[in-house]
Amino acid sequence: MKLKIRKNPDPILRQKAAKIKFPLDKKTQELVLVMSEMLISNKNAIGLAAPQVGESLRLCVINLDGELYVAINPKITAKSRKKIVSEEGCLSFPNEFYPVSRCEDVQVRFSDPDGKPRKVRARGLLARAFQHEIDHLDGILFIDKITKSKTISKSTN
Repeated sequence: MKLKIRKNPDPILRQKAAKIKFPLDKKTQELVLVMSEMLISNKNAIGLAAPQVGESLRLCVINLDGELYVAINPKITAKSRKKIVSEEGCLSFPNEFYPVSRCEDVQVRFSDPDGKPRKVRARGLLARAFQHEIDHLDGILFIDKITKSKTISKSTN
């Protein structure tokens, strides 16, 4: 399976991704493996959602502080009222960074690659990453959430 990062304005990035019915099927397992390898090999990335590699499925991977989270059909089930504005980037928007307001804490439920249910309470950067990747699964891009304040930076490299 050869995949590449889809860049804005690829229409798949605006589609609501389909629920994965059989997490243990061969195609899903191969997608998990390839996406995990792509993410780990990209030192500048924290997360990757299936639509970003051309697969409109509810799957995302997050690699933070040496821990790899593989989330099949993730859903935010609780979130804090407190929001934090911080700069975000996205692999589908190379060299673009904008201020985005996100909940400081979230609770996420999902299935792991073995099909087992998981629940993660995330705070800070991990919470931000889950929110960013789950937005991708709903066809929402981080540019849709840019705060009203000025753009932090936009590199032209």
